[in-house]
Amino acid sequence: MASSGDILSEEQFQCSICLDVFTEPVSIPCGHSFCMACIKRHWDSSDACYCPKCKRVFAGRPDLLANSFAKDISEKIRANRRNGIKQPDAKSGGVHCDVCMGRKLKALKSCLVCLTSYCETHLEPHQRVVTLKRHKLVDPVEKLEDRMCKKHQRLLELFCRSDQRCVCERCTETEHRAHDIVPAERESMAKKAQMKKTEAEVQQMIQARLKKLDEIKHSVKLSRINSKKEIEDGVQVFTALVRSIERSQAELIELIEEKQSAAERRAEGLVKELEQEITELQRRSTELEQLSHTEDHLHLLKIFPCLCTPPPTKDWSEISVHSDLCLGNARRAVSLLEETVVTAKNKLSIKEHEKIQLCAVDVSLDPSTANPWLVVSEDGKKVWDGDMEPSLLNGPQRFDTAPCVLAKDGFATGRHYWEVEVGDKTAWDLGVAKESINRKGMVTLSPEDGYWTICLRRGSEYRACEGQSVLLHFREKPRKVGVFVDYEEGKVSFYNVTDRSHIYSFTGYQFTERVIPLLNPDMRDSGNNISPLIICPVGVFNGGGSLDDDITI
Repeated sequence: MASSGDILSEEQFQCSICLDVFTEPVSIPCGHSFCMACIKRHWDSSDACYCPKCKRVFAGRPDLLANSFAKDISEKIRANRRNGIKQPDAKSGGVHCDVCMGRKLKALKSCLVCLTSYCETHLEPHQRVVTLKRHKLVDPVEKLEDRMCKKHQRLLELFCRSDQRCVCERCTETEHRAHDIVPAERESMAKKAQMKKTEAEVQQMIQARLKKLDEIKHSVKLSRINSKKEIEDGVQVFTALVRSIERSQAELIELIEEKQSAAERRAEGLVKELEQEITELQRRSTELEQLSHTEDHLHLLKIFPCLCTPPPTKDWSEISVHSDLCLGNARRAVSLLEETVVTAKNKLSIKEHEKIQLCAVDVSLDPSTANPWLVVSEDGKKVWDGDMEPSLLNGPQRFDTAPCVLAKDGFATGRHYWEVEVGDKTAWDLGVAKESINRKGMVTLSPEDGYWTICLRRGSEYRACEGQSVLLHFREKPRKVGVFVDYEEGKVSFYNVTDRSHIYSFTGYQFTERVIPLLNPDMRDSGNNISPLIICPVGVFNGGGSLDDDITI
């Protein structure tokens, strides 16, 4: 017969007022029980006499009847507490003893030989009997039957490396004969060694992402400083102008602040994503650490394939948040004003160009893309019309009609700037092109066709190659041109390095693939255009066609 402790739980003997085990339990006419002191105190503090549980109201204070059964059980519960014995909870989770009859206690250990889980009481023979002491005890494990071979009903204590699965001894004599078989414990140790390597890789990934996290946060701080400085410079310029430009000043500040807000929102998204990856990697690291100390080899082998490689993460090596967010805003605002702001515009262009030069990259030309009539120098920095019969093979990457050449490397993120010496040439094209552009036949230079370029024709006609070409005018003829690409902003800008003025910008585009620097030195033009286009180190000055709506070369 089961005892009361086997069928009654501690919660059934708690006072609903003090929420503890009954002390001097008494019953009231509605049948509910409380501690004597608790119910008296409740009635003393209330205007009406009612049951705290069912809210039944009594005409007068009723007699209190001692509940001897509840008192006996409550005293037993208090005695167990004093002796350190915890009441078993049948509703709680975990592994229960397979030997207990009736209400099962929680298991303290599982035996991998007996395939049975034992509570503290039923585990005693394994700690006393010599033969049972040799059994393998581990922390409680659910579904011990899964550790038996379902075909041969023997313990899965071997590992087949050929099939990457746990097997029993009989399996090695049948379908796994001649396979690479090792003890499961040995394989587990080997996997632990591999896990240490994986854990080291995960830790390295965590450190790299923590470093990138610091970089992004530092970039945001620099961005705030530079944005503040940009605002101050803009205010200093505009306050010197007449009342008619005060509205432009306010618009400039608003635009800069909007860009800063957008940059911070992007940085917050990157920070959140990095923190999520770091949390996931730290969780994986913790799992690997915990698993590396387990003695449950079969459990390790089962979940090892899920943990042997780091979780999928983003490649953060080229992702950054730039601190200079406001390049060109003041310049674009000033360009809308009258002649009174020309001086201010020129000063801002110089400052803008100084900042953009900090994004300088090394660009080299790819001879395999050059039109067969062009000659590319060995260092990949010069290109000119060779004026000779082409002898090169016409590969798929090569321009066969347009006299163009692409750089070896393109850009799929970030900001990049380079300079090209055009000297005294009478015709050329400069800019960038999508990687997927058509390189065969006649080429139309326009953003719609994947080109963002400016060009010179007939020695003095400069234009931006939009869908409708835009005439360009210069204070001083450029002998060196700077090209700037901001991939995330979808902008390609050109600068006259000679006087450090802005030439033209393609803005508002959304690049969806890699863009590559493009040069076109054009034909010799009877010897008038013989000079090469030269990619120069940034900051070093080496010195140096009819107008159609659609530009074809």
